[in-house]
Amino acid sequence: MRKAWLVVAGAGGLSLAFVALLVVGTYSAAAGLLGGTAGAGGAVGLAKGAVPAAYQNLVTTWGNLCPAINPAILAAQLYQESGWNPNAESPANAKGIAQFIPGTWEAHGIDGNKDGVRDIWDPADAIPSAASYDCELAKYVKDVPGDQTSNMLAAYNAGAYAVIKYQGVPPYAETQNYVKNIRTLEQSFARPIGRVEPSKQAAAAIYFAQQKLGTPYLWGGNGTADQGGRFDCSGLTQAAYRTVGIELPRVANDQYNAGKHPSRQELLPGDLVFFSDDLTDSRAIRHVGIYVGGGYMINAPYTGAVIRFDKIDTPDYFGATRVTEDGAKSLPNVEAAGAS
Repeated sequence: MRKAWLVVAGAGGLSLAFVALLVVGTYSAAAGLLGGTAGAGGAVGLAKGAVPAAYQNLVTTWGNLCPAINPAILAAQLYQESGWNPNAESPANAKGIAQFIPGTWEAHGIDGNKDGVRDIWDPADAIPSAASYDCELAKYVKDVPGDQTSNMLAAYNAGAYAVIKYQGVPPYAETQNYVKNIRTLEQSFARPIGRVEPSKQAAAAIYFAQQKLGTPYLWGGNGTADQGGRFDCSGLTQAAYRTVGIELPRVANDQYNAGKHPSRQELLPGDLVFFSDDLTDSRAIRHVGIYVGGGYMINAPYTGAVIRFDKIDTPDYFGATRVTEDGAKSLPNVEAAGAS
């Protein structure tokens, strides 16, 4: 839930006509943005706070180890593997933030922090090892036609032999999905270097959310009949985008990675806006709303309040995400009973 510095604008005091004015005004003001496309070229930077501060230098440094990777690719892999959890352990015995199998670690793990120990659980070793392993795979498939990064990712998933055999990403559904997911997540972790394309589903998501204005907040609320149709913040955003066929994760900090990140000046109606006590770490995000324009969002704030309009410009404003279907599909299948 958000803190007390929220500026209250009750649903009763702001009519649905106000929403229309905000949306029209914001789209008009952003008209110059809509024709733009993402730029190309230049070094790949990380989106603000997308990588936890504890790992940002490691990802930035080692993400430039070879031409086949960049910091956003490395970040996308680590997020896909462990969700930045250095203590993650899978049923397949994959361990740590980079989810190395012990046998693979023995062959490819490196002492990234030069302390004399190769520790699979230490991100200062595991993150450099993930980058180093990527670059080794890239060398194996360097003569294969096509995009070198996609071929490297395919080799990571299916093995270099399969990539060489098929002269590109092999025709395995799992491998093709893995490559697509990482390349899509890459866009979420990369700092935009051009205009972020507007969302085609935003208006319908806003329409759903505005129908819920005045509904009492419920922590953990998903809007089900047994909950009286009530929501918490991420339950509301999940339900709003579900109406347009986009399935978001349940909690706010996972929803942040469902697309690219427009700047405050580029916000358009339908963008998700996020709030956190730690502005350096997207994993610390604890609140989300749906932007409607004019500096306002539709917000399910906290217990005792109702879904309403609130201003977004508060000290805990973290950033925004322009949700896409591919962005949502690329996210790891993280299920959580709690809410934010």
